[in-house]
Amino acid sequence: MSGRNDKGRRGREQGNGQHKRSRSSSSSFASSIAGVPVVVGQTVQSTIVGLTHEGEGVGRFEGYTLFVRDALPGELVHAEVISIGKSFGRARMTELLESSPDRREAPCEIYDSCGGCQLQHLDYSAQLRWKRQLVVDNLVRIGKLQVAGEDSQGVVVHPTMGMSEPWRYRNKAQVPIGVAAGQLIGGFYEHGSNDIVEMDACLIQQEQNEETVRAVKEAARMLDIGAYNRVTGRGLLRHVVVRHAQSTGQRMVVLVTNGRDIPHRLELVALIRERVPGVVSVCQNVNTLTTPVVFGEETRVLWGEDVIYDEIDGIQFAISPRSFFQVNPEQTVRLYSKAVEYAALTGKETVIDAYCGAGTISLFLARHADRVYGVEIIPEAIEDARRNAVINGIKNVEFAVGDAEVVMPRWQREGIQPDVIVVDPPRKGCDGVLISTMLELRPQRIVYVSCNPSTLARDLRLLEDGGYRTVEVQPVDMFPHTGHVECCSLLVRND
Repeated sequence: MSGRNDKGRRGREQGNGQHKRSRSSSSSFASSIAGVPVVVGQTVQSTIVGLTHEGEGVGRFEGYTLFVRDALPGELVHAEVISIGKSFGRARMTELLESSPDRREAPCEIYDSCGGCQLQHLDYSAQLRWKRQLVVDNLVRIGKLQVAGEDSQGVVVHPTMGMSEPWRYRNKAQVPIGVAAGQLIGGFYEHGSNDIVEMDACLIQQEQNEETVRAVKEAARMLDIGAYNRVTGRGLLRHVVVRHAQSTGQRMVVLVTNGRDIPHRLELVALIRERVPGVVSVCQNVNTLTTPVVFGEETRVLWGEDVIYDEIDGIQFAISPRSFFQVNPEQTVRLYSKAVEYAALTGKETVIDAYCGAGTISLFLARHADRVYGVEIIPEAIEDARRNAVINGIKNVEFAVGDAEVVMPRWQREGIQPDVIVVDPPRKGCDGVLISTMLELRPQRIVYVSCNPSTLARDLRLLEDGGYRTVEVQPVDMFPHTGHVECCSLLVRND
């Protein structure tokens, strides 16, 4: 129940060697293009040679690339072309002729229609190998970096850190609400559509989140609270966002509404309190925009506390409704511990944590550094970071609101010279000005935490051209059964 905007419908029938598909919601602007050897509606036979970063099979037909959802490398398939472009097209698998030994039956009952996961049909050990290879391919193709092999030197890319039990890991559910057959529903978007798949169970969610979402939906139905209609812009309840703090058992419910007034508000809160064990916070976020963005600017507490508390590796965090907090606690410890290891702190260093968010990495680093400075453009995140430092009695940290490329030079003018810079940017990677700023500050080490291998590779190239050497990269599987992979990378100054 992540509420990702991945949409589409899949159908699987495994039997008699066939893998059949249901209708596709994709469309194309042209049924044929000059020079392209396929037309929309044509069925072709294709060998799958790879996977895209979104987990689609990469097939070839007469030299033309087709992305085939749910197909795996090494498989031979019949696929119907559903859209085409000059460089590539998309197709749906109609028959599985030769199956990969890594193919598995997806355990999720609604995997055929839900767009939340992309790789449940791929053996988990194969997922980990593929994610490492995805990182390697991006470093070589985009970053123009040499990756170390058995007989060659270069950047060491370690095997992906996986989970011993890669299920039930998410501590946050973000569920879109809609209407089907006149009844309020909530779940995931289908892949390639705006339709919502009703869902009461999700194998990557912690069970407490499932329980909480079910209770909120039932309460809303009982009180006849209207669901938001994305076409008309009418209706009230847009999303239900729930958080579960694994270490404390506390739960938070956030109702995202298309307007401030909630009918039967007191009754709704009472039902949630009655039906959700461990709930300590019920909040409302108001979002009247017609964009797909989940949260609006106004958040208020309907009942209870404004935060819940969770703990990661002995550090306590206050989590507010809009806080960024990693959704996989087990893998977060491994990712952040690797960042601390790469920083090679002895207790004497000055560290700058750019894109520090709510201060999670900053506080990990502060236990091993002399001084840590965190910068983040979102004021609410810095408020959370400062509160988290106070909660843990960590005094050797300082947080500032603003653009890192503006704040960091100011710190330098004040005499602050970082030995280590840590960056954990959004998917678009580091701002170009920030790259230039880091090169001007010339720390001994840069630790780059990334959620996007392609922008990571781009930025590593820029840093290498500026006088740094990428030593090693550690992929971490923060989101099993999806196409996402996180990385922690170490760069050292050439001199």
